[in-house]
Amino acid sequence: MLPCTERFQAHRHNPAAGECAPRDHPQGTRPSLLVLDTNVILHDCGCLDRFGDNDLAIPITVLEELDRFKKGSEDINFQAREFLRRLDSLTGDMLSEHGAPIGAGDATVRVVLGGPLSRELQASFLEDAPDHRILDAALRLRRGEPQRPVVLVTKDTNLRLKAKALGLPTRDYSVDQIDSFYTGKRVVEDVPTAIVEAFYTDNGIVPAGTVVVVSDPRPNENFILRNGSRSVLATYRSNERVFVRVGKLTASGITARNAEQAFALAALMNDDIPLVTLGGKAGSGKTLLALAAALESRTRSRHVLLTRPVVPLGNRDLGYLPGDLSAKLDPYMQPLYDNLAAIHQRLDDGKAAKQIGQLLESRKLEIAPLAFIRGRSLQGVYFIVDEAQNLTPHEVKTIITRAAEGTKIVLTGDIQQIDHPWLDARSNGLSYLINRMVGQPIYAHITLEKGERSPLAELACELL
Repeated sequence: MLPCTERFQAHRHNPAAGECAPRDHPQGTRPSLLVLDTNVILHDCGCLDRFGDNDLAIPITVLEELDRFKKGSEDINFQAREFLRRLDSLTGDMLSEHGAPIGAGDATVRVVLGGPLSRELQASFLEDAPDHRILDAALRLRRGEPQRPVVLVTKDTNLRLKAKALGLPTRDYSVDQIDSFYTGKRVVEDVPTAIVEAFYTDNGIVPAGTVVVVSDPRPNENFILRNGSRSVLATYRSNERVFVRVGKLTASGITARNAEQAFALAALMNDDIPLVTLGGKAGSGKTLLALAAALESRTRSRHVLLTRPVVPLGNRDLGYLPGDLSAKLDPYMQPLYDNLAAIHQRLDDGKAAKQIGQLLESRKLEIAPLAFIRGRSLQGVYFIVDEAQNLTPHEVKTIITRAAEGTKIVLTGDIQQIDHPWLDARSNGLSYLINRMVGQPIYAHITLEKGERSPLAELACELL
């Protein structure tokens, strides 16, 4: 039987984690037959192993489309090549109904040949497009195997709507099923006065056993503990099993304006937390805080590296741009320069402000495209990845595995502002990373909730 949700969760054979796992089918029933669209493969080249004991079908049109993507250095090119290699390594008759076995389970994969569009689709659509051929292949399979469910798995919303209009079951695909988003912060009301006062003595460090009002704290989780008009900000340190008070922090002239920003600066400047993610809406200070903390920590880091995915607003490419590599990237990297200018203005010390320009000239502060990260080993680097919501899970993995000794990686992004055509709030790399890393002692996350850019920007976020 099919999962009851509208999204297929990629499983890793871990039933204890609530993920998809092979199932025993009642006598006389067969597992579902899932028809994969090209975008599923380009999103996750390991998708063949993610559907339990359901059988898979690959329309020949999908292989034709993958052939166009296999050359290049971008992530989708890598995904296409890896999938084709995996498919080629399988042995068996892929053109028969039995297909080729996938791994040690009962699942199989086969390639489905096509032909002219059926009369039903010719009457429904104006053109013979690859999407329509994939849809036609799924409909042919359903007519040929009426004894079991046939489902089209695609990340293309429009194709899902077309399939539903023709009565064909369809599902989205993501590497992880994310039901709720971890914010990194909890508010606890009616905290006993003695507990609040304890944070203002003994250097603001309170044993976990004393803070009885907090249940099951996660490593580096942040808390706002309130008692009437009094409150205290605290972060849980799992290694020492203590809560540490978070004060009003300043980095490179930038001072935290609210509780979430204070939590963010505390994590960004903590050398014991090498991986930090910051989420939040536009204007909440994600990039500015990360840059300020990086500049504040530059004496402890050999190098500060700033980068962001080259994805134009609305996915509208600017076309050919004149000049060298730096000139071509300037339109995409300008938000980083804007935040550096804001820090420059906040620094009262003229000498300190001048150092930013010197760092850029000496390349100790480098703004570079994300495409050149593959293969590098980053040692002693404070590495900031802006707009990380436009990355795929595989790209995020590639970035984090570049970290060598002494490197700190910070990813910032707003999962509600995604410009990548095949990603959404649940399937993007930033959400995937947060979902996987929660609970690890070397990781911290905080969602910034309040916009601090300007009253106009805050109003636009709320009303538009």
